[in-house]
Amino acid sequence: MNKLLWKPAEERIRSTNMHQFMDYVKDQYQIPLHSYDDLYRWSITDISHFWEAVWNYAGVIHSRPFDRVVDDAQKLPGARWFEGARLNFAENLLRYRDDRLALSFKGETHAIVSITYAELYDKVARLACSLRTVGIKPGDRIAGFMPNMIETVIAMLASTSIGAIWSSCSPDFGSSGLLDRFGQIGPRILFTANGYSYGGKKFDSLATIGEIAKQLPTVEHIIVVPYTDPQPDISCLPGGELFDDFLVQGEAPELVFEQLPADHPVYIMYSSGTTGVPKCIVHGAAGTLIQHLKELKLHTDVKRGDTIFYYTTCGWMMWNWLVNSLALGARILLFDGSPFYPGPDVLWQLAQDEKVSIFGTSAKYLAAIEKAGSKPGKTFDLSSLKAVLSTGSPLSVESFEYVYREIKDDIVLSSISGGTDILSCFALGNPMGPVYAGELQCRGLGMKVEAYNDAGKPIIGEKGELVCTAAAPSMPIRFWNDPEGQKYRSAYFESYPGAWSHGDYIEITERGGVIVYGRSDATLNPGGVRIGTAEIYRQVETVPEVLDSLVIGQDWENDVRVILFVKLREGCELDEELLKRIKNTIRENTTPRHVPSKIIAIADIPYTLSGKKVELAVRNVIHGKEVKNRFALANPEALELYNGLQELMS
Repeated sequence: MNKLLWKPAEERIRSTNMHQFMDYVKDQYQIPLHSYDDLYRWSITDISHFWEAVWNYAGVIHSRPFDRVVDDAQKLPGARWFEGARLNFAENLLRYRDDRLALSFKGETHAIVSITYAELYDKVARLACSLRTVGIKPGDRIAGFMPNMIETVIAMLASTSIGAIWSSCSPDFGSSGLLDRFGQIGPRILFTANGYSYGGKKFDSLATIGEIAKQLPTVEHIIVVPYTDPQPDISCLPGGELFDDFLVQGEAPELVFEQLPADHPVYIMYSSGTTGVPKCIVHGAAGTLIQHLKELKLHTDVKRGDTIFYYTTCGWMMWNWLVNSLALGARILLFDGSPFYPGPDVLWQLAQDEKVSIFGTSAKYLAAIEKAGSKPGKTFDLSSLKAVLSTGSPLSVESFEYVYREIKDDIVLSSISGGTDILSCFALGNPMGPVYAGELQCRGLGMKVEAYNDAGKPIIGEKGELVCTAAAPSMPIRFWNDPEGQKYRSAYFESYPGAWSHGDYIEITERGGVIVYGRSDATLNPGGVRIGTAEIYRQVETVPEVLDSLVIGQDWENDVRVILFVKLREGCELDEELLKRIKNTIRENTTPRHVPSKIIAIADIPYTLSGKKVELAVRNVIHGKEVKNRFALANPEALELYNGLQELMS
């Protein structure tokens, strides 16, 4: 039984949006609800009324109401949502037009800058007018190769106000990675900054843009935001123009919000691309909007007075999720740079100075600052903080305890889990509920999530495959260039026909929480026993000498043996004493089957650009298989360290 770490006071429970929504449902639908579990059960058994309630409670702005919520929630894939409705995605995010702060941006080496909701509306209106002037129309693709800055949000809102489809990548992508993505969708406009900062260094983006522009014949205009250089030389860019010069000047034009069907595309997202050319995942406006409103307003308890921060790039789905906070009138804090420059506390200094109330990050970051000895709660005034969110990979029990011990003991720690595929979450936080170490608090409202055993049967209290057995509005409307839908069906619906198979290995606890054990395609099977890699990572992270680690299964003598790679602190050596201590730590806290057959010191661990370990790519390398798309990695050179290791030959 995992340890109870926090429980909200009754007064705090009653003040949450979740509790108020529960009261709203009781009044509107005459449903006797007494707890989150009651609300969750209703949300997955009366799916149409649940999403209707979210639509109305969140105040989705529309010019025509829907004829029905969903045609058939059991149709997977292919359920149609909110048919008949006409709306605009950007209009919902720009409903506030007052003098309260909307966006604040802190560049690594720049002073913070902010704009109000009124100023944001004005900028979007000017940019949208400029885009219309050059012929942008609904369905056109507009791409961003931008830092996480204010102009990126403006460009997205201006594009989607017209009905153009926004697609972005973070500026640390190389030219091949960009072409693998933007080359598939054919953007007409490309937004970029002249560069970005990371770790105290400035990196040029214009050379990369100049290189790919020659291979993207669809691009007609390249709009450049001066960032690392106030007067960048853009003469090398065909169709290049500075952002402010491109904006309509003079009196602000009227902002026209194109009214479009509910399933009109709003975003094109990309799979990681570590096993081939990335999939281009198309998300619809209404489904994305309502799912994010549910997750932010209810599960995250975002309110008008909040300042919400998430450490993310514009190439990770958490950016799309974060910017939807505009629809709730919150202030969004954006950041470009390293979370460890000039030291491990830089983000907590920012949280103190800007009075952040909701702080989002990755499990990897929390583990890293603990290893660095950071104690933010003792160093900074975090009195405004009410929630910490973590995603990207499973958050260990030790990291849960670290947050309450060293950051703040009276917050809701929401470990959340979902994916780019649904642009949202399957499991989330619950501001009305307790937090247990190692557990995600709940399955998301309206998300009929089960853990399936090998026979395809739902199980509780055991490890299984994460499946979703009813449609959800943020499931993709299609893949790009997949007219028959074959790629889409094979990606999620072949393992368990009639259910979405997400590829995560989970356990649903008796109390309704969720434990994530890692990706099911990276699950280890020594002797036929399934082991989630997160079970081993959790133990290795407690060893002080280990900075990072990676676990894979190596095919060996008609079975699979577990191999653990460890990246050690500077000055540490993988001697017999440390080997023994690592093995004992794993054995004593898991089972003997979890103990690796071999533990190998390695100089680096490969990660995707969105910060996820690439276990499958390393597995391919050690088995002599090709890694098809190294451009999707933040540090592709690290893969060479695993090639031809003598330790794996015996």
